Amino acid sequence: MQLNTYIDHTLLKATATKQDIIELCEQAKRYKFHAVCVNSGYVALAKEQLNNSSVKVCSVVGFPLGAMATQAKVAETQEAIKNGADEIDMVINVGLLKSKDFDGVWRDIEAVKRILPNHILKVILETCYLEELEIIKSCELAVQCGADFVKTSTGFGPGGARFEEITIMKRVVAQSGTKIKASGGIRDTETALKYINMGVARIGTSSGIEIVSGTISKSDY
Repeated sequence: MQLNTYIDHTLLKATATKQDIIELCEQAKRYKFHAVCVNSGYVALAKEQLNNSSVKVCSVVGFPLGAMATQAKVAETQEAIKNGADEIDMVINVGLLKSKDFDGVWRDIEAVKRILPNHILKVILETCYLEELEIIKSCELAVQCGADFVKTSTGFGPGGARFEEITIMKRVVAQSGTKIKASGGIRDTETALKYINMGVARIGTSSGIEIVSGTISKSDY
């Protein structure tokens, strides 16, 4: 197993500087990670740094709350794609889900997916806020919209990925083509391997170097 190929090397802090993003990209090239994951304002810089490499550029959208207007998410997605993003990680509208406005959640995801015919879409559920039935429903909505992945967390909520929630997500998406990305609080090799052995196809972490080198990090996003 090549652990590096599972990792979206992530830097989403508000304080991330241009030099921080450049260093993130250099690390991703050195360790041959699958992608870097950055805020949309840094997509063009990341794309420039990763030119002529196999590392993809992933942009978050509607991050970290997911509560902005759908059209704002669409506009941010369009700008990210124009600037070179290969993959989009969008946050669902958690409040609409908890309001049981499932049509609203569906339209929010579908509007972003509609403008991504050739790009990967990962839908961030922010599972730390959700009850089991809400995790199930949000996974079902993401699958119905054609999402390529469902993703556990932003890393900015009160909790990150948990094995119990991955089990629920896996059960829902098992018969679809939708995959799972675990993110939030994954900082060591053992934890990453456990998620991968559960069937997770991607790991979102700021501790990718520590994970592939077998050391322990105390940092996260």
